[in-house]
Amino acid sequence: MFFFFFFFAIFLLKQISFKNNLPKKNSPSLLYTYLAIKLILLRSWPNYLNYSSSWNKVFSEWRPNNSPKLMDLLDDTVPGIGTYEDFNTIDWVREKSKDRDRHREIANKSKQSTVALLFSISDAFSGWLLMLLIGLMSGALAGGIDIAAHWMTDLKEGVCLNGFWFNHEHCCWASNETTFQERDKCPQWKSWAELMVGVSEGPGLYVVNYFMYVCWALLFAFLAVILVRAFAPYACGSGIPEIKTILSGFIIRGYLGKWTLIIKTITLVLAVSSGLSLGKEGPLVHVACCCANILCHFFTKYRRNEAKKREVLSAASAVGVSVAFGAPIGGVLFSLEEVSYYFPLKTLWRSFFAALVAAFTLRSINPFGNSRLVLFYVEFHTPWHLLELIPFVLLGIFGGLWGAFFIRANIAWCRLRKNTSLGHYPVLEVVVVTLLTALLAFPIEYTKMSSSELISELFNDCGLLDSSKLCGYTSNSGSTSGSVNATAANGLGARLAGPGLYTAMWQLALALVLKMVFTVVTFGMKVPSGLFIPSMAVGAIAGRLLGVCMEQLAIRHHERDIFRGWCSPGADCITPGLYAMVGAAACLGGVTRMTVSLVVIMFELTGGLEYIVPLMAAAMTSKWVADALGRESIYEAHIRLNGYPFLEAKEEFRHKTLATDVMRPRRGDPPVSVLTESGMTVEEVERLIADTTYSGFPVVISQQSPRLVGFVLRRDLVISLENARRHQEGVVSMSPILFTECDPPMSPSAPPAVKLRSILDLSPFTVTVHTAMEIVVDIFRKLGLRQCLVIQNGRLLGIITKKDILKHMAQMANRDPDSILFN
Repeated sequence: MFFFFFFFAIFLLKQISFKNNLPKKNSPSLLYTYLAIKLILLRSWPNYLNYSSSWNKVFSEWRPNNSPKLMDLLDDTVPGIGTYEDFNTIDWVREKSKDRDRHREIANKSKQSTVALLFSISDAFSGWLLMLLIGLMSGALAGGIDIAAHWMTDLKEGVCLNGFWFNHEHCCWASNETTFQERDKCPQWKSWAELMVGVSEGPGLYVVNYFMYVCWALLFAFLAVILVRAFAPYACGSGIPEIKTILSGFIIRGYLGKWTLIIKTITLVLAVSSGLSLGKEGPLVHVACCCANILCHFFTKYRRNEAKKREVLSAASAVGVSVAFGAPIGGVLFSLEEVSYYFPLKTLWRSFFAALVAAFTLRSINPFGNSRLVLFYVEFHTPWHLLELIPFVLLGIFGGLWGAFFIRANIAWCRLRKNTSLGHYPVLEVVVVTLLTALLAFPIEYTKMSSSELISELFNDCGLLDSSKLCGYTSNSGSTSGSVNATAANGLGARLAGPGLYTAMWQLALALVLKMVFTVVTFGMKVPSGLFIPSMAVGAIAGRLLGVCMEQLAIRHHERDIFRGWCSPGADCITPGLYAMVGAAACLGGVTRMTVSLVVIMFELTGGLEYIVPLMAAAMTSKWVADALGRESIYEAHIRLNGYPFLEAKEEFRHKTLATDVMRPRRGDPPVSVLTESGMTVEEVERLIADTTYSGFPVVISQQSPRLVGFVLRRDLVISLENARRHQEGVVSMSPILFTECDPPMSPSAPPAVKLRSILDLSPFTVTVHTAMEIVVDIFRKLGLRQCLVIQNGRLLGIITKKDILKHMAQMANRDPDSILFN
């Protein structure tokens, strides 16, 4: 599409032939051709804006004398004005105002010509086109990541002789020599021991496979951390804390760039395949946001407006969860509940559309080979009983306790990594943790398999053909089988635990402890690491253990009143897989503090629509318990650990302080640095800029009469002065700076003035010294302000920035105010 538009523009230029056959000066065809070229280049070539002024000079000679400048949408102020520096907060009010002005201009000009009307229609359609592209790109990347991670995970155990690109399951699909009891064994799949030393049984087989498993894990983890360190340091971690901060208006250059996308995609596959206790779901949100940010550069209204771009990133967050879990509705709710800072109704519709496209794309790729979006799809056939709400609530309590413990332990470990020499050796840390994980995981069946496969097996309801140890029951008649034995001719009956189930129980208990420990130390390392799947795995193990206990209790005491009616002939008493699903939701909710979106994600993830009530009970209990032990989710805790300037909307400000207690300058400090609307020279302003690091300056009438006039941003001021020195004739160090509307009287010999009223914000937000800080905090949260000026009777007294508020809140909470690192 880009090359089509570009070459079509070149074709039009050729038709003009402005070297050999210039059209007449008043030719209207030239005007429309010129306009068409500009519109085409606007859509196809983002850098064209940098050259717009040159084109205007070329064509200005041929514009009719009596013709107005027709819909010159590309004329702009000085390049760079209105942009932001790295690690700064955007001005939401100004960005929304710019977008309203742009809409108003397009609407007015659309009534003047057909071309302008077409431009207006294309501008309105561009948002939906962008959502379509984000959904397609994110869905394709997610499908590739799923397929590659599944293949590389199986590569640690062996290789397929029919083709090395087949994973274990696909390799054995076409085999006619597999059985239900050993469905994972086929002649086409060879373990590394069989290939290297030719042994198919005995201790040699175990030792060689153990060694190769550890070697592959170390190789994958080492490659992941090396690629992250060398090419894209921002590709490590989950990405959701930074995404939340960016959506609140903070600028982190490069965090959503193309190198971050490429390296995160590659290293995510490597990290998941290494067997570390991490998942790919959180990083997929980061990947989707990278796709959105890159695609935004092809659409002018999103590239040049940071607030509009954040609406797109909110939709991309929904896309990330949609492709991670196959849950488009849950993804939209996740973006609304958990990560978005500004989420208008228009963004809700577009998020839903983008999530739908992404889910459709992933379904078309079919990465799991089961014609479904997810690996965990289950179907339970036994209804739950009302009294089972008690163990479901117990799982919620466990999830809340796990969430509070995990957050405190992980933050303590990350703080230790940050403040000690441990943080200086990220490669060594990743290698050591991977080595310990692989050495301890291989001997246990439930830690050796990937977390996704473990959750799938724990969710599964035992059937007649299941050969898993979790289905190792003994019937009442005393016969033992690896599968479930029927006690009624028309279905499954009561099941007593057999030796296989007891073995599975103690292995699951050991796997639970290892998962908890390794998840604490893994999250936050310098590799892509998600938290959803490890948290769900912890909850699923705990839930399955409790479910089996409840099942055996109901079977052995079925004659008691409390269990009467639970174990009817021809049906299961209790479904342990349901307990695993509820436990997974509870632990994930305890860590992330999600509620509504979590329940929707879980029933989309598993297809268990009739089990919403148990999920809701567990999710709410988990949140209540976790909130009682600590108000922050894991993402908010990492935001505070990293010192990002994020004002959490859920946190209440209860202190009775006033604006005068927070504003700068404080007592004993020098007065606030200001500009005057007239009377200052270029040299004085440049000296003030060089001597300070402030992001902006208030403009007052004069030093003697500090009546507030407006506010000017530092970046806009610097760019305007550089542009004036470069392009405006006669500008010297002694040239006066004017923010006034009318020029004051000046002597003929005076150097020309630099007029900067166009970059002056004439309506900055102000409060008085007696305004309660509770109101000031609400203003900053709901309007997304960067700064607020403090006045009294029109006189400027001080300024309050977002950083000042965060420091004040940290001080009121007995935390270190210097932990707020960024401006």
